[in-house]
Amino acid sequence: MQEACSGLTKLLAAHAPTAGMYVRVRGDHLIMGRREPFGPDGEMDDDRVRLTRLANSSYGLSVKRHTGRWERTPFSGTMKEMVEVIARVMQHLVVPFTECTGTYGGLH
Repeated sequence: MQEACSGLTKLLAAHAPTAGMYVRVRGDHLIMGRREPFGPDGEMDDDRVRLTRLANSSYGLSVKRHTGRWERTPFSGTMKEMVEVIARVMQHLVVPFTECTGTYGGLH
């Protein structure tokens, strides 16, 4: 999974909404998030979305709810396809909070 983590980091960097996200491995999961400046001691890691390995090159996409639990989405496919979904459909979940106050990528 470390090799997948490296590949995912490169794919995320190629899209404006996902650039700068961290990736960490936990079992069969690749967890993506951002370091945000709202923790009790300043900055904290904020997990946003997760890819779960389903087969050799197939992943399922989950989002982290406000309760802290992961919720599966109907999306699955290659890592590249999942990054496209995250960048195009779920950009409101992955952009830094500091960028949510104005327009981003044509959204108002």
